[in-house]
Amino acid sequence: MASVFRIGARPIGPGHPTFIVAELSGNHNQSFARAVDLVEAACAAGVDAIKLQTYTPDTLTIDCNNRWFRVAGTNEEWRGQTLYELYRTAYTPWDWQPELKRTAARHGVQLFSTPFDATAVAFLRKMRMPAYKVASFELVDDELLRAIAATKKPVILSRGLAALEEIRHAMGVLRRAGAGPVAVLHCVSSYPARPEEMNLATIPALRDRLRCVIGLSDHTLGTEVAIAAVSLGASIVEKHVTMRRADGGPDAAFSLEPSELGQLVRAIRIVDRAMGAPQYRPGPRESTNLVFRRSLFVVQDVRKGEPFTRSNVRSIRPGYGLAPRLLGRVLGKRAARDLKRGTPLTWDTVA
Repeated sequence: MASVFRIGARPIGPGHPTFIVAELSGNHNQSFARAVDLVEAACAAGVDAIKLQTYTPDTLTIDCNNRWFRVAGTNEEWRGQTLYELYRTAYTPWDWQPELKRTAARHGVQLFSTPFDATAVAFLRKMRMPAYKVASFELVDDELLRAIAATKKPVILSRGLAALEEIRHAMGVLRRAGAGPVAVLHCVSSYPARPEEMNLATIPALRDRLRCVIGLSDHTLGTEVAIAAVSLGASIVEKHVTMRRADGGPDAAFSLEPSELGQLVRAIRIVDRAMGAPQYRPGPRESTNLVFRRSLFVVQDVRKGEPFTRSNVRSIRPGYGLAPRLLGRVLGKRAARDLKRGTPLTWDTVA
């Protein structure tokens, strides 16, 4: 495993609490007040970071109405729009972003963003971003990867749609261009994604193959998949957040409301505590129950010098006597002193 991945002073990776990221995306519905409310609500839910997206419709595409630029796919909210129309609805105005970062900072929460072109990287550098995210669809853009790497900051790379060789290529571009440590998020680029599409077994496989911090960018409905991912070794979990799914928005259908986000955070913290380390001996609290194991007891009064037999020695609860596996060594030996029924058999009672 590479050195510990950090965002700010926060270490991220195996042995550290899961780094939970709330993705705002376009769920502010072009309301700055709503964007602030989303940041406040996500911070109150207990996340470690807020993530924005930094682009404009013109940095992503052109305003064109022909068939190449119309959205198809499974997301009913997006279908039929042009790409330009979708991004005009979904983008987060750049002049909001410094204040959103300050809002998160007041709660002690990191805020970073996904840039979609070099101008966005330059803008975010001025904001002193602690890390950068590479979106799944941008993983194949070497020029953008080099611009992000030039910041020297940690990079979180989302791998939706990417084959293993494409992930390795992107990581190589970032590293050769001087990026900070790189983490990779397993991701299925369907909106929403179905649980049966998630193939969470990819998480430990990526960790073994890439030798870096691995996480999950989760577009499924609900919290179950994200919680399961943590138990499989995801060190970062990213989920979209909205104030109310009923209010609509580009990503609202597969986003969590604040109360659900809080439930997810609490559940992940329980899984974090439960993961622990490999353990093959009883822990301190568990050890108090060792007395409820079986052990060897005298079950009839035995006189000094009398042999131990299956009639006068049995393996019973509680566990204060010799281990049951020693019964064969005890049978036929003699009592070292008089023993009353209910006395635990110990080596000093055996002649």
